[in-house]
Amino acid sequence: MFALPRPRLIALLTGAVSATAFAPLDWWVAGLVCFAILLRLTHEAPSLKQALLRGWLFGLGHFTVGNNWIQHAFTYQDKMPPELGYVAVVLLSLYLAVYPALAMGLAWRFGQRRTLDLPFVLVAGAAWIVAEYLRSVLFTGYPWNPLGVIWLPVPGVAQTASWIGTYALSGLTIVVAGALLLASQRHWRFPAGVAVAVALLALTGIDIRQTPSAIETARPIVRVLQPNVGQETVLDGTYAQKALSELIRLSNDTATILPGGPVPRLIVWPEGTVDYWIEEGYPAAWYAKNDPRTVRAIIAQTLGPKDIALVGGNGLLFKGDDKLDAATNSVFAIDASGAILGRYDKAHLVPYGEYLPMRPILEPLGLSRLVAGEIDFEPGPGPKTMTVPGFGEIGMQICYEIIFSGQTVDPAKRPAILFNPSNDAWFGAWGPPQHLAQARMRAIEEGLPILRATPTGISAIIDARGRIVAAAGMGEAKAIEAPMPEALAPTLFARIGNLAAALVAALLLAIAIAFRRVAR
Repeated sequence: MFALPRPRLIALLTGAVSATAFAPLDWWVAGLVCFAILLRLTHEAPSLKQALLRGWLFGLGHFTVGNNWIQHAFTYQDKMPPELGYVAVVLLSLYLAVYPALAMGLAWRFGQRRTLDLPFVLVAGAAWIVAEYLRSVLFTGYPWNPLGVIWLPVPGVAQTASWIGTYALSGLTIVVAGALLLASQRHWRFPAGVAVAVALLALTGIDIRQTPSAIETARPIVRVLQPNVGQETVLDGTYAQKALSELIRLSNDTATILPGGPVPRLIVWPEGTVDYWIEEGYPAAWYAKNDPRTVRAIIAQTLGPKDIALVGGNGLLFKGDDKLDAATNSVFAIDASGAILGRYDKAHLVPYGEYLPMRPILEPLGLSRLVAGEIDFEPGPGPKTMTVPGFGEIGMQICYEIIFSGQTVDPAKRPAILFNPSNDAWFGAWGPPQHLAQARMRAIEEGLPILRATPTGISAIIDARGRIVAAAGMGEAKAIEAPMPEALAPTLFARIGNLAAALVAALLLAIAIAFRRVAR
């Protein structure tokens, strides 16, 4: 096997192309080929240093292209030059590329031999699981676009995440890419086995999980609202009024209400679209903007007697001297009387978005967080299930909380459905479909349906197998409605979480060691 010329350039370019495996393009076959090339480059590396460098350059291209949507967020703030968004994408990618470098370094150190063989591929798959998990937890975590997500266009393969989770599926994706590499070197037995397994899953769409729990004869209705009010209205000061007016209109748009008479409806609004205070109890000066009772009464007027609205807004936290201390990114449950039945506060906040790390140092340098405001948001306690009358147990995951595999469900009280309000109006053409894809993976992993509401798209009702029941596309003002999808019995992943990833990684290593010992 001849060595590829200009390996560093090839690593950078194939890394960039590999990002097309994700939404919105979903060129997953091209992605597999790119990762096969990465494995070859790693195997051919003359030293550990070169293996790390090639992995890092691949990651730099991969994350720069895959996270291009972050630049778009800088358009909707006026404290930093919008051009800084391009710098931010590259700087983030310089860091994220460390994880593919780590995976390839481990593969070279513990799996590389003079001749390309199956154990090298298996070690690379295990190393990728380790690196991807670390990316999800270190420095608050940023597990955007885990590799396993590329299988969503192949539902039968994607369903395996209900057993092993997304990170383990990512490692097996590396193994599939390795099978392509082995096939290119005329090693046929293992690639043939992989091809048969993938083909069976792809062609038959095997669902290897439990059947749904007992079917209800009359299920309540869920209604997802998408007002199509973008971030540009925040800058001109019209966002609050436009969003509220459009959401009220969509709440009872008769063209989209299902026939069959009055049924309890769970009406869900996007993240942060109620830009008025909803709660009472703040110092009086804060209510010059609005009376929270009036806001809740307006919302309540859109509800039937048994309807509940889950609305995205903000809460305020004060010190003992009534001085504002922090804000919360919250979901409020409001009934037809205008009463607040419960509140969930986002726990996994976005650094530089909802809070500015090292504020005393960075603020004097002219840096600010992307969400307007002078105070930081305060995190909530973590995943929490809210009991909503008429609809049962509902879990909440605001915005990018949904991308954290194994961290989305309250372990003390499994919900019947997850609500994922988000504001993807910041994130251009690539961010929203990628975000939706990751929400679908959480539905598969946990066996839970998900309601996803965004201001400008993509909003969706997702069933417990990750399938889209109804959706509102980007740029649409639309309400979507369907009977509330049923949860499945807890999946294996729902029971053991990312322990599954550790077990798959250990299994791959054990098989690699066994093959090496047999070869000796």
